[in-house]
Amino acid sequence: MNEPRRNWNWLAGSQFFGTISALPFILLMLFGFVVPLLCVAWFGLMPAKSFSLLHAPSLQNYAFIFSQTYVKSMAWSTGLALATVVILLVLCYPLAFGLAKVFKGGATFVTYAIASSLFVSENIRLFGWVIGLMKKGVVTGTLGTFGIEMNSLLYNVPVIVLGMVYVYLPFMLFPLALGIKMVPDQVREAAFDLGASRWHVFRHVDLPLSMPGILIGSVLVFVLSIGAIAEAKILGGQSIVTIAADIETEFTYGQNWPLGSALSTLLVGVTMVLVFAVLNRIDMEKFLGRAPRES
Repeated sequence: MNEPRRNWNWLAGSQFFGTISALPFILLMLFGFVVPLLCVAWFGLMPAKSFSLLHAPSLQNYAFIFSQTYVKSMAWSTGLALATVVILLVLCYPLAFGLAKVFKGGATFVTYAIASSLFVSENIRLFGWVIGLMKKGVVTGTLGTFGIEMNSLLYNVPVIVLGMVYVYLPFMLFPLALGIKMVPDQVREAAFDLGASRWHVFRHVDLPLSMPGILIGSVLVFVLSIGAIAEAKILGGQSIVTIAADIETEFTYGQNWPLGSALSTLLVGVTMVLVFAVLNRIDMEKFLGRAPRES
């Protein structure tokens, strides 16, 4: 009677059972992510304008990318992403500190208020900015009633950055708040008791101990921003062309799938290098609140 139960307990606690349990997720990641990504990477090695994966591979698409204006598009995307990360760090750190250490019961309301924006389509929110900033829109029309005439505030780089900061703010704020919450209050109080100023406590206690949240928030925002396309199209009016817009053009109007695949692979490669470089500096077990197992 106890033998089947003993065998089941051994199976449930074995590594084999864990592997079997994870098999559906492994298959999903394999066929839903790894295989399509490898197909895109291989397609980038095919001759231009071809629609087959059976040609001899070459690097002609990558040579063409670096000889044309695609480098400028990549530079625009990277610059906009970096600017978005820096601005959001400056804006979100005080608010994240308030959520984690100051607001107490009010933090839940602020969190829900900010997170609620994620339930509205990004394009709808951006078109809301268009209505506000267009000529004779909400902002310029209101100023016009006071005799201050202004043209449209759209279709320039600053308004693109504004849209990116607005859209990706939650992705910086919440990891920051989690990272700041990891800072023990006892350590901060001890620093103040020893005569440290607020600036020294921030520089030597808050900032280093909340660095995992800062890095994760920065990576999330950078990865999302470098592939952004809607902000430049809707708010920028194609005043600049991002790498995501070039990829879309090659897959649609250009009908050059190998070149679009090469651009996609290049973009993925840049973001992967950054992500792995940052994750190597983060103790994810500690960040997720899991104590390491004792041997």
